[in-house]
Amino acid sequence: MKALRMTLLASLVGALLIVIAYGAGYATRHLDDRSADHADAPRATATTDPGEGATSDSPNGSDSPEATQTPDPGQATDTPETSPPSGGDAEDPEPTQEPKPTKPALTPGPAILSPGDDGAEVRELQARLKQIAWLSGPVGEEYDATTREAVRGFQAKREIPVTGEVDQRTMNRLLAMTHEPTKAELFNLAPPSASTGAALDPRCTTGRVLCIDKSSRTVRWVVDGEVQQTLEVRFGASSTPTREGAFSVQSKSRYHVSSLYDSEMPFAMFFSGGQAVHYSSDFAARGYSGASHGCVNVRDRAGIEWLFDQVAVGDKVIVYWS
Repeated sequence: MKALRMTLLASLVGALLIVIAYGAGYATRHLDDRSADHADAPRATATTDPGEGATSDSPNGSDSPEATQTPDPGQATDTPETSPPSGGDAEDPEPTQEPKPTKPALTPGPAILSPGDDGAEVRELQARLKQIAWLSGPVGEEYDATTREAVRGFQAKREIPVTGEVDQRTMNRLLAMTHEPTKAELFNLAPPSASTGAALDPRCTTGRVLCIDKSSRTVRWVVDGEVQQTLEVRFGASSTPTREGAFSVQSKSRYHVSSLYDSEMPFAMFFSGGQAVHYSSDFAARGYSGASHGCVNVRDRAGIEWLFDQVAVGDKVIVYWS
């Protein structure tokens, strides 16, 4: 019996030790779980408490606290871009501009030259206006309507009171822009483009004459016996010779085209039927190797253009051999 009691006692003690060990293990595991839960709790709340300075990831990689804060829908936000200015939707007034100062009005001075005047001073005025292309045509001594319009244009271009009369301001500006007119400019003389030692036909020594010399192959513009211009010319072929004799200018045509040959005859001055003194591009290109159909060809275009403006219908034309 004693042995049996010892055996039972030993079994009870063993069972008790097992229970105690199991209870201690359970308590230990439970305590570890609670410790783990307690340890994770701060990390879970740290990312949502902006007051602790914690950060969170953002799409642009910004670490700024503002990037992680979510505004409270019930709290008004300050957005200058969308908030209207105080006082409603009215736009800011444009800055006021100070008025530009106005130029004082210019008044013309006393007239030095004006329409109706004539003489050497008017001739010089016209020559100077012609130098700067405000006047065209021959220079004269009458302050006519053409001169008045040229002066008006000159004044308007330079903000001088536009009157058509020459005051001191206008004259000073004109003098500064031009040179002293030469005799040729004052009296419409062109320098000779050719020279000849041949004597003038006696019929060429009086009046206004186109003196055409077949021997020297020149045309000379002669006024009262004074040669004003000399140009080289060529004549008609043997089958269509240029007529000789005394004629007069019957008509003029600045941009003439031949009705027979459909060729250009600029600055034509007709003196005998269809024969005329005119510019010839063929003469300019080929020289004396060619010939005309009876006309007097000139190869100096600038020279014949000047001559065309001097010659008038009715002036004499003398064609001869010297």
